[in-house]
Order: sequence, then structure tokens, then C-alpha cells
Amino acid sequence: MSKRDYYDVLGASKGASADELKKAYRKKAKELHPDRNADNPNAESQFKEVNEAYDVLKDPDKKAAYDRYGHAAFENGGGGHGSGGFRGQGDFGSAFSDVFDDLFGDFMGGGRGGGGGRTRAQRGNDLRYNLGITLEEAYNGLQKTLNVPTSIACDGCKGTGAEGGSEPVTCPTCAGMGKVRAQQGFFTVERTCPTCNGMGQTIKNPCKKCHGAGRVETEKSLSVNIPAGVETGTRIRLAGEGEAGMRGGPTGDLYIFIQVADHEIFERDGTTLFCRVPVSMVDAALGGDVEVPTLDGGRARVKIPEGSQSGRQMRLRGKGMPALRGGGTGDMLIELNVETPVKLTSQQKELLREFQELSTDNNPHSSKFFSAVKGFWDSMKG
Repeated sequence: MSKRDYYDVLGASKGASADELKKAYRKKAKELHPDRNADNPNAESQFKEVNEAYDVLKDPDKKAAYDRYGHAAFENGGGGHGSGGFRGQGDFGSAFSDVFDDLFGDFMGGGRGGGGGRTRAQRGNDLRYNLGITLEEAYNGLQKTLNVPTSIACDGCKGTGAEGGSEPVTCPTCAGMGKVRAQQGFFTVERTCPTCNGMGQTIKNPCKKCHGAGRVETEKSLSVNIPAGVETGTRIRLAGEGEAGMRGGPTGDLYIFIQVADHEIFERDGTTLFCRVPVSMVDAALGGDVEVPTLDGGRARVKIPEGSQSGRQMRLRGKGMPALRGGGTGDMLIELNVETPVKLTSQQKELLREFQELSTDNNPHSSKFFSAVKGFWDSMKG
């Protein structure tokens, strides 16, 4: 059976560039991978065919020979213009490593090392700082100075980790890639290099100040602007204020998480404030007014309607919390809490009894409730 044209196998045109061939190979390799085609008995042979085709076409010399002579360039062990020969099933491990990088590289710490000796700079860690503030501070906003424990680039070695201006050397185990590969049956397994811990370099003469880490622990003082309207869970990002990177890598970020403390008088729901105000039984019955505080430090006088019940709410517009990113200010809801008097004198008790005798239809809620209760009991008897 004659072999299929390698370009047809990859689904690429003969004039395709190296990047186009690689893209076509990755697409086919993913499509025909045996693990994804358990119900296709031909998947493994088709997958090997794709790898064989790409192993030839990715090599400039082999590709030139194939473009000129076709499959005949590799028959009888022919090298085809210095191609070095070609094994019938293709250099499977080498070819598969390309698609392995594409599928798993992001989870294994980045792409392939593009050559020995590459500096494996690592970004510094992000830091989290939990900041507790009062409700008044959340209302007004504030400028806060924070002392944050962090790490900065070592000035003794300028972040390289090497003493006296010397440079790190390429790791002999992984040749600077930071990863090592091992063939396990059908798969190529990639792991972090145990010699350099993924850095791609080793330090023969570590800096005495940072002991080769390239950074030192310190405490940094930062001035942070907390905008008005923040609430619990608000996150503020300070770019570049986290830990220093390794081997000259970029600095991480600092994230400030806001925790607003509970207030003795006010409760908050977004931009709305709630204030429970106790009123006497007499004021609730006869009506009147009450003076309430506002979070900005002011006072507001609220009229209590005659016959008010506990739980009745009145709105003070514009006296709530400011919106975090503009959009005005919320409202404050005043909720009445009618108090029952305690420790009554004999005269007060006598006056209340007299009042009760005169009260027949003055309690509409009570009359409605007990009428419903009577109906319920009568239905149960039936």
C-alpha cells in the first residue's frame, strides 16, 4: 500500500510555512490522539502517521528532500541531502513533545526552554492584606499608611542571587529548560527539574546577604487611598507592591481586602443605612417627632405619625452610604421600635387599667387577629 502524501496527512498545502505546518500538526494530533478515540481501532496508526509526516516536514533538510523526491528520498535508508536518515515510524518521542507542550505546557510552568542558559525569571508572589475600618471611615473615605511585610530584590547581588557580580550558570540536568522529560510507555512525562527547582540555572557562589534567593525580607510602608463607599469584601489592587520576583522577574501585586466593622447605631445594606429608633407608647399613639443621628455627624428630625406601630419605616433620602464608583448616595431608613413601659407606679398602673376599660375599638390589629383565631378554632371543631 503506497504512503499518503505527508502534506495531505497534515491537511496542509505544499507551500505552508513552518508555523502553518506546526499548527496543522497540533490540530491533527489532538483530533486523532488514541485517548480521545477509544472507539476507533485505526486511531493509533493514524496518529503515528501524523507524527511521521510532521517529523519530516518540520526539519528543513528532510522537507527539502521530500519536496524534491517524495517518499523515495527516505527509501533504503537514504539520507536525502544530509537528512540523517529516517526511521519508518518517525521520531515519535520528539514529534509528540511538540503537541505535549501545546496541551500541557501551561500547567507545567510555561513553554519549552528555547535553548540552554535561558534565564528562568519568576514573577513574585501576590500579597494579601486584610484592613479593618469603621463604618464612618467607609462613609468618608480615608488615607491609610500600612506597614506590609514583604520581600524586595537584594541590593547585594541585584536580584541575581550570585555573589560578587558573578552570574548563575545553566543547570546541567535540564540544560536550562527548568524541566526534565521521561518516556513512560506511550507518553512523555514532564517534571520540574530536581537540581534547579525549575529555575533553569544554578548558583555556584551564592550571595551572602540573601543566600542565593535574590531577595530579602523587609517591611514596607505604603500610603493607601481608601475611597468612600467601600464595604466588606471590597478588594483594592496595588500593582507592583507585592513580593519581588526571582532572578529579575517582575514584582507581584498587593491586594487589600476591606473589612468594615459593625456599628453600634447603624446597619448597612449596600448604600442603604438602617437605624432602629425606640419611641414611647404615648408618642407612637399620639404622634410626635424624634431626633435621629446621621452618619455624617449631623441630626435629622423625624415626624412620628399618630398610631404608629413597631416596625414602621420612614425614609431620609440621601442620608445613606455613598456609592463606591459614583452614582450618588443611598437613603437611610428609620424603623420605629415602640417600647412598653416598665417599673410602673401604682398610679400609672391604675391609669392604664382605666385606659384599657375605655379602649374598645382602639386596637385594630388585635381585633383582626383574635377574630381570625376564633374562626380557626371553630373550623377545627367542625
